[in-house]
Amino acid sequence: MGAGHAHDHGVDPEHAAQAPDFRRRLAIAFALVLGIVIAQGVGAWVTGSLAILVDMVHSLTDSAGLLVALVAATLMVRPPNSKRTWGFRRIEVIAALAQAALLVGVSGYALVEAVHRWENPPQVAAQELLVFGVVGLVLNLAAMLVLSAGRSANFNMRAAFLEVLMDALGTLAVIASAILMMTTGYARADTIAALLIGLLIIPRAALLIRETVAVLMEFTPKGLDLDEVRGHILALDHVKEVHDLHASTVATGLPILSAHVVVESGCFEDGHAPRILDDLQRCVAEHFEVAVHHATFQLEPEHHRDHESGGALHP
Repeated sequence: MGAGHAHDHGVDPEHAAQAPDFRRRLAIAFALVLGIVIAQGVGAWVTGSLAILVDMVHSLTDSAGLLVALVAATLMVRPPNSKRTWGFRRIEVIAALAQAALLVGVSGYALVEAVHRWENPPQVAAQELLVFGVVGLVLNLAAMLVLSAGRSANFNMRAAFLEVLMDALGTLAVIASAILMMTTGYARADTIAALLIGLLIIPRAALLIRETVAVLMEFTPKGLDLDEVRGHILALDHVKEVHDLHASTVATGLPILSAHVVVESGCFEDGHAPRILDDLQRCVAEHFEVAVHHATFQLEPEHHRDHESGGALHP
């Protein structure tokens, strides 16, 4: 005999699966960054600057990423149904991974082109470059302001904010190179700025890839120690064993956990089993750094494990 239980202590599961709606902020930020792309494209053509060209490609990637984020945010607010029980919550993870892949391509281009230009530094119109750099910085700051309130909400919004933030830093490098060329005539300043922009991209792309892949691979949520969870469960009265303990992340702020919990056989006869289920739910919801409100427990009598499928995993 077994018993399953998923209890949210007052939180409706379907309501909990709803994602905050950031579509308006993303749409405004997308329009602003698209304006940066246009301004920097004109600036690259007028000045011949590699730095602003790389920053334009970076901004183009950012605008594409924001468009992906906007589409993802639109899908994320769709309610769950019988075919998609979590709705489209995980689309934020896929969107962030796609943005990270685009950023890797941009950084590779920047580094290769910078090496070529170092050997043959071209003439760059520094004064015009400064003007276009300032225009790009102003638009970047406006986009950051729009996205700042929701930047910690989920992977999707964090990726979008980081893209605009790093683009702003790249624009600062463009402005610095323009000022340096205007004051000293050092032509390679533009190439150095392009290299810096490329190098700025790599760490955040790597971080996004690591975090999103961990979610897609259904690794244990960061901050949740399953050995500690197992210990807490085993410490509960009448619990004899825990197996098939798994935890993963559906989307930001939505960890899930499941486990088979072996209890004394008498608990199914004296009506104590429901109380154990409540204790288990409180345990994972209140005792750990990562609170798990979506947990499924299967209560089993002793020796029930002998009847389970031989192919089951028993961590």
